[in-house]
Amino acid sequence: MSEPIIQLGNPTLRQKAAWVDNIQDSGIQKLIDDLMATVAKANGVGIAAPQVAKSYRLFIVASRPNPRYPNAPEMEPTAMINPRIIAHSTEVVKDWEGCLSLPGIRGLVPRYKTIEVEYSDRQGNLQKQELSDFVARIFQHEYDHLDGIVFVDRLENTLDMITEQEYQQRVVNKT
Repeated sequence: MSEPIIQLGNPTLRQKAAWVDNIQDSGIQKLIDDLMATVAKANGVGIAAPQVAKSYRLFIVASRPNPRYPNAPEMEPTAMINPRIIAHSTEVVKDWEGCLSLPGIRGLVPRYKTIEVEYSDRQGNLQKQELSDFVARIFQHEYDHLDGIVFVDRLENTLDMITEQEYQQRVVNKT
């Protein structure tokens, strides 16, 4: 079942999320299912538990082309529990991001091009992966939510922020 997405100003978005102790807990498993449904319904490419007012270190990475991100690569939606970034490239790339909790705004956010990550999957198995480009960006964006950080906090300059309407015209449709 999809959950309501909280927006900037809700204090849960600014909290450090709690570690998930029991991944097999039925409440955590239901939260994973609810997050999967919510991100699909909202045309998102990722969503973190704090965005539905559940302060746990858990997010979904669900890259796929959609109206908000027409050029996103296709991947199976993946639950990432108690994630960590264990290494990253020195190369940083600025690219456009939006957020379901900050509707109507896009920003040019600097992120590591490549990251090495660890997380537990929904079965509780430890996974290690190297992520790059757009999927690495999604991971870093969602990871920030677990520490109470939103993408506008990462902007180098407020001039790097535009509305969704301008983004669609200038970046997606290049008019």
